[in-house]
Amino acid sequence: MKQFLSSLLAITLSVVWISQLSSCANIIPPSGGPRDSLPPRLVTAVPKDSAVNVRSRNITLTFDEFVTLQNASQSLIISPNHSAQGQPFVDYKLRNVVVRLKDSLEANTTYSLNFGDAIRDVNEGNIAQNFTYVFSTGSTIDDNTYSGKVILAETGRTDSTLIVLLHKDLADTAVLKERPRYYTRLNGKGEFSFRNLPQGQFAVYVLPGSGISQRYDDSTKMFAFRNGLVNLGSSTQRDTLYAFEEAKRKEFKTTATTPKATAAVRDEKRLRYTHNLDNGSQDLLGQLTLSFNRKLTGFDTSRFILSDTVSFTPLQGARYRLDSTGTKVLISYPWKEAQAFRLQIAQDAVADSAGTRLSKGDTLRFFAKRGSDYGSIRIRFSNLDLSKNPVLQLVQNDKLFESVPLTVTDFQRKLYQPGTYELRILYDTNKNGVWDSGNFKLKRQPEVVYLVPRQLAIRANWDNEVTISL
Repeated sequence: MKQFLSSLLAITLSVVWISQLSSCANIIPPSGGPRDSLPPRLVTAVPKDSAVNVRSRNITLTFDEFVTLQNASQSLIISPNHSAQGQPFVDYKLRNVVVRLKDSLEANTTYSLNFGDAIRDVNEGNIAQNFTYVFSTGSTIDDNTYSGKVILAETGRTDSTLIVLLHKDLADTAVLKERPRYYTRLNGKGEFSFRNLPQGQFAVYVLPGSGISQRYDDSTKMFAFRNGLVNLGSSTQRDTLYAFEEAKRKEFKTTATTPKATAAVRDEKRLRYTHNLDNGSQDLLGQLTLSFNRKLTGFDTSRFILSDTVSFTPLQGARYRLDSTGTKVLISYPWKEAQAFRLQIAQDAVADSAGTRLSKGDTLRFFAKRGSDYGSIRIRFSNLDLSKNPVLQLVQNDKLFESVPLTVTDFQRKLYQPGTYELRILYDTNKNGVWDSGNFKLKRQPEVVYLVPRQLAIRANWDNEVTISL
């Protein structure tokens, strides 16, 4: 009996042991290892990186892993601007990137090839960001630098699609007719950096980087210029350039001849209007605006009657006028909160150039908003230079909501429209209250706008107070 039990126990232990081995073998899968997060790294180059006395126009770059090129023709910047014979030949295979320059190399010149974000590894797409290869046809490598930032003068924002140009030809006409000697792109913060530059003086400009002309041939292009030349040497200063559009591009509207458009044209024969009331409520801070579908040539203020809803007596102090376009009637009055109003519009109150009037008279009934529908604001500025004629700009949805010249560092309003606002400070050089563009021919820089790096959120029925340090 004991022998039988011993044999049974041995068999049971063997089954458990075999089961455990099988279980371990099946559950644990082989590991693929950590994800590759490193960009391709240059192993060798022919000619060597930073080589001197180079004569060959053929370059082979070998990396530590298989690579690919994306948009190389747009990403690669060769300095000096190497384009008389067209773009160089650029190709890749396995771990190699090959460049064949078409132009003859200049004597005693340092060349740099910046690939931007073109070189990536095959497996994970890791970018060798701004990988740069340098060589010289002379006995030394130029090592002068020039850096800075480009700001859009009208908004205080940045635009990474712009490029910075350096012209060796110092005449003003060079940027109009010639390609630059050097150029570079901006990063996401609007910053630029040139390296491996020779000593000397250069004229500095900024243009859009979308085209290949790199010339200032259109006054509607974004553009910037430096006051005076930059003298490249051992202690070149960092610059800030302000870009502007000297002239605004005109938008041309086309009319499509579709059935809907034809119906709309027939409907346009009627003189109609819309208003800016917000769900039947009038803004305490603004005007009542009637917007017509055509320009008005007939306008009789006596045929508009603004009254209360009790006595219906015309209210003293109400003003009626046409705006500069002739398409809007603006009605001003010192609105009192929560008060009910009635506006009567006679059929013959307005007319267009063809003598067309409203199809019938109309009456608008509305209430003025309550004070609790607004928030109060107080903005305290520190380090605000009042001698520069600052103007506070409140911007909403990329549109200028209000401009307020500042004569003190403490701005207050009892009632203000709730919402989220972007804040800017315009330094109004000519004191006309609006931003003025620059003019290259007259060597006039644009007025500068500083973008406050925080937004103002105004809540209704709330005291909104902030302190802003400039």
